[in-house]
Amino acid sequence: MATKVLVLGASGAIAQHVIEDLKDDENIALTLFARNINGLQEQAPNAVIIKGDVLNKEDLQKAVKGQDIVYANLIGQVDKMAGEIVKTMEAEKVQRLIFITSLGIYHEIPGKFGQWNDRMIGSDLVRYRHAADIIEGSALNYTVIRPSWLTDKNETDFETTQKGEPFTGTEVSRKAVAAYIVSLLKNQEKDNHASVGVQKPGSQGDKPSFY
Repeated sequence: MATKVLVLGASGAIAQHVIEDLKDDENIALTLFARNINGLQEQAPNAVIIKGDVLNKEDLQKAVKGQDIVYANLIGQVDKMAGEIVKTMEAEKVQRLIFITSLGIYHEIPGKFGQWNDRMIGSDLVRYRHAADIIEGSALNYTVIRPSWLTDKNETDFETTQKGEPFTGTEVSRKAVAAYIVSLLKNQEKDNHASVGVQKPGSQGDKPSFY
């Protein structure tokens, strides 16, 4: 029996890599949810495509119903979206949530890189932290993902840190974050009830190499 995976924000860059990796996997049944669904059916002919808004209760309920795993790749009002996703999943008795937030939400980045990160995105971290708090306070089996600064490099090397450990890697490719997400979807015992930093090995420094 194929695992039913709902991708919220399916047109996002990381989600696109995840879909590409899974579209022909007979053990995964994809449902792709986005406000702009252009090109999604062509990309993944076997997937169910839903045009909708996460903040529309009816759209979200329709998408979540009957799924095994929800993977959320969202921007904007992420804390409000996290609240709606948690409520809907609990109501529909769907347990497994994978949700992308940001590095730095726990002030877990030491030294000059941490200071630089706060200067660059400190104001955005408030809603990402709120989203993580909502998810971590829920009854769901979650993995909160905290990727480092994202690149479009064609590489899949990554290493992870757990909540409470210092986050030092300054960058990671979107393709590598997608590879980590695919590993979670294929191994449902991995990083349960965890908040996980994802970074490129050897990328420590005061700021990402592209700044």
